Amino acid sequence: MNSNRLYFIDIVRAFAILMMLQGHFIDTLLEVSYRDSNYTAYRVWAYFRGITAPTFFTISGLIFTYLLLKAKEKGTEKLRMRKGIMRGFFLIGIGYLLRITLFTWLSGEFNNYFLVIDVLQIIGLSLILIIGIYFLCNKKTILFSAIVLVLGTLIFLTEPMYRNLDVSSIPLFLSNYISKSNGSVFTIIPWFGYICFGAFLSTLFYKYLHKKHFKIIVIPSFIFLGLLLIFYSSSILAYLSKLFHIQLFMDSASYNYLFTRFGNVLLYFAFFYGLERFFKNPLIIKIGQKTLSIYVIHFIIIYGSFTGLGLNSLIGKTLNPIEAIFGAILFLMLVCLLAYFYVKSNTFLYLNSRKIYDKLKGKPE
Repeated sequence: MNSNRLYFIDIVRAFAILMMLQGHFIDTLLEVSYRDSNYTAYRVWAYFRGITAPTFFTISGLIFTYLLLKAKEKGTEKLRMRKGIMRGFFLIGIGYLLRITLFTWLSGEFNNYFLVIDVLQIIGLSLILIIGIYFLCNKKTILFSAIVLVLGTLIFLTEPMYRNLDVSSIPLFLSNYISKSNGSVFTIIPWFGYICFGAFLSTLFYKYLHKKHFKIIVIPSFIFLGLLLIFYSSSILAYLSKLFHIQLFMDSASYNYLFTRFGNVLLYFAFFYGLERFFKNPLIIKIGQKTLSIYVIHFIIIYGSFTGLGLNSLIGKTLNPIEAIFGAILFLMLVCLLAYFYVKSNTFLYLNSRKIYDKLKGKPE
């Protein structure tokens, strides 16, 4: 086996997608009266659920950029960039497709639900933006690394400036990428910041992975920086605000979920990278490689894509905690089995969209 292969990437992706599955299941079906932060179990669950999206975005930025840099090493970066752009638009398309309710449309009723932005659109757009930045950097890794690090930091620091931004004057199709006021689950800012930090980390792995003591240096570094961000980033921002008389830093410190969540992500990375050999199971790796299929299947089952008949409408918020926990376990098993053994949706759709693209470009199959 290739000792430089980053198995922990697929392990983290598998963990993130499984956390997302149980999170969506429980959040959609748990009875309202149990959603009380006074319950320790619910408070702990909600905290760890809040780390899932940052982990998913960061690992997405890491894996995509790492593969892009490896392609540069092989001289195939132009092909990787073209495929990346196609992948980005493909994810955006799937994100919109999952919001379609065919029965409603066939009855002549249309609403703005189709335009709601979720994780797939943001990741798709982020991949295209990363390629754009990489291209503008003239494929210079050090310059690219510095830019994505600075950009990610600025996106997090300036969050108070765009937190309640009014974008009602621009078309809904575009404003949903910036504002949650119309139901969007994710927006390009601040979530592109996590993609940028993932891209930055990928440059470190690309440059130093082959070094003898890289792993024993990077794991403690992740732990130290992660704990620093979790427990002291707010204090550091408040101190910088007083030192430089910049109110923006204090505003960021007062509602500092972005840096602290990234600290949690780094601890996850340290844990799974450090214990990589214990988690390097073929089933776990396969789950990490099938995240798109798993996401599509779970979305259809829970939210009723196309038919409008999902667990959210058939069951609703009616389960007690025991029922929700056992239901989530069964749901995880069902979705993973469907993705692992039967579903080739992402491969099928991607290959066929690629064929259509090649035909439009006049390329032979």
